[in-house]
Amino acid sequence: MSRRAPARGTVAANTSANRRTVMTLYSGITCGASHSCRFVLYEKDVECFVEYIDPREGSEELAQLNPYNETPTLVDRDLVLYTPHIINEYLDERLPHPPLMPVDPVSRGRARLMITRLQRDWFSQLSAIASGDRRSANKARKIVRDGLISISPVFATQKHMLSDEFTLVDCFLLPLLWRLPVFKIELPEQATPLLEYAERMFERPSFQASLSEAEREMRS
Repeated sequence: MSRRAPARGTVAANTSANRRTVMTLYSGITCGASHSCRFVLYEKDVECFVEYIDPREGSEELAQLNPYNETPTLVDRDLVLYTPHIINEYLDERLPHPPLMPVDPVSRGRARLMITRLQRDWFSQLSAIASGDRRSANKARKIVRDGLISISPVFATQKHMLSDEFTLVDCFLLPLLWRLPVFKIELPEQATPLLEYAERMFERPSFQASLSEAEREMRS
């Protein structure tokens, strides 16, 4: 079963004509990758259908669009994109205000590298925590915990992950931080700068708007 909601503003009835003119994001209900894309959409303040997909039931429509039948998947007219970092960079270029990637090539390269690190080193551990045995889950928790502790000092000297500017890196990091209680990852006092950053950013209107009902319950 899927659920549809507009990402911003009032959207007309879901007809095929509307679907040709308004972007559609097929989103997991609780998956962090999909959450990052919803975060970007709300940050851009753009009209878009958000189609929530229950992974237990799937979606024939999504299967026809994406050969991997997975979320997130973005449809913009005749263009179909999947993989979260590709979707988010496309949205940033397609909707340039506010810009979420640095202007200069060196900083853009660093941003892409950090996003890759978040996906490969930390997000990849969440499935082991959720479905692995106790030993595998504890190992995965330690990897995420140690990684977050290592980046915490950054937030003692700057407002966001890369600099004082909010970027796509923050759009990937914050959904992970939101899920720490669910995955029973506790950070020590030395990670206080990171935790303070997280609490401050969780109040950002675009982040609050990006939360699904199930994600809100993660911290209720």
